[in-house]
Amino acid sequence: SQDTFHATSYDVMAMAIITLQALAGMWINAFIVSVLCIAWVKKKSFNSNEKILLFLGCNRFLYLCIIWVYHFLVLFYPWWFHVHPIPELHAATQNFLNFSDLWVSACLSGFYCIKIANFRHIFFIYLKVKIDRIVPCLMLTSVLLSLVIGILAYNITEEVHCNNHSSTTLGNYWEITVRMDEYVLPIFFITGFGFATAFMAVISSALLLLFSLWRHKHKMQTQSVKNISVDAHIKAMKSILSFLLIYSINFVCLVLTLIYVTKTQNSVIFPILIIHYAIPSVHSLILIFSNPKLEKILLRTLSCVKCKVCMR
Repeated sequence: SQDTFHATSYDVMAMAIITLQALAGMWINAFIVSVLCIAWVKKKSFNSNEKILLFLGCNRFLYLCIIWVYHFLVLFYPWWFHVHPIPELHAATQNFLNFSDLWVSACLSGFYCIKIANFRHIFFIYLKVKIDRIVPCLMLTSVLLSLVIGILAYNITEEVHCNNHSSTTLGNYWEITVRMDEYVLPIFFITGFGFATAFMAVISSALLLLFSLWRHKHKMQTQSVKNISVDAHIKAMKSILSFLLIYSINFVCLVLTLIYVTKTQNSVIFPILIIHYAIPSVHSLILIFSNPKLEKILLRTLSCVKCKVCMR
């Protein structure tokens, strides 16, 4: 009974941490969505940058909601995940939201690169002119590819679920031990494909921006001219490099999760998941402080909240 108590206490503590993370992340992304929607209503127009930020805000809000609901059900109603098609739908939805977030974030890096970098190549000039039309197509492609991965995740989870039921008798129904070894290869392949494509886009954007910045600074030193384009390059570089760092951490977390799931080491998986779940909120915060308008409104909102708390 003592072991059960410790296990229950650990689960409750984990649920409390995940709840705090989810609430903080949902508040951050709800802030982005609400500010952009209010600006959209006032201006009656929406630029490409705002479209991407709005999509990321909505996507991450839903992702954090699903994460919280999943852990709540696992803790208090674990038998729900033995009922078809709840585990399949959860796997499909989580993978869809995760990969659409990943690829649209990569689209944001590409957008910064095309908008800010200065190259005279005819193809790059064409992209710069047509970028506002290209962005919706890239976002739609990202969503469709994520939908395909969600369907694949649904099928893999359904196969695991069916195999568990076929190899489990009524006597040991609640003591299912899932061997994931045979399913790790397709999961690794799907994860690797998604991260590789996003990684290539982000790396390419960072290198092109870095080269453009070097050329621009060299030109300014030659002509002894100052230009605000340098600040734009540096801000874009910071945003892209921050996403690259977050991307790398996220990839390591997912790989470690897949490795330790096969060994059922929950004490190791939990800290990895905490880092993985924090990434959408951290990147959203970086996007807020990279956008002068969002940063100004956030600081003003926090100062108002602080004044109201002090008045009480």
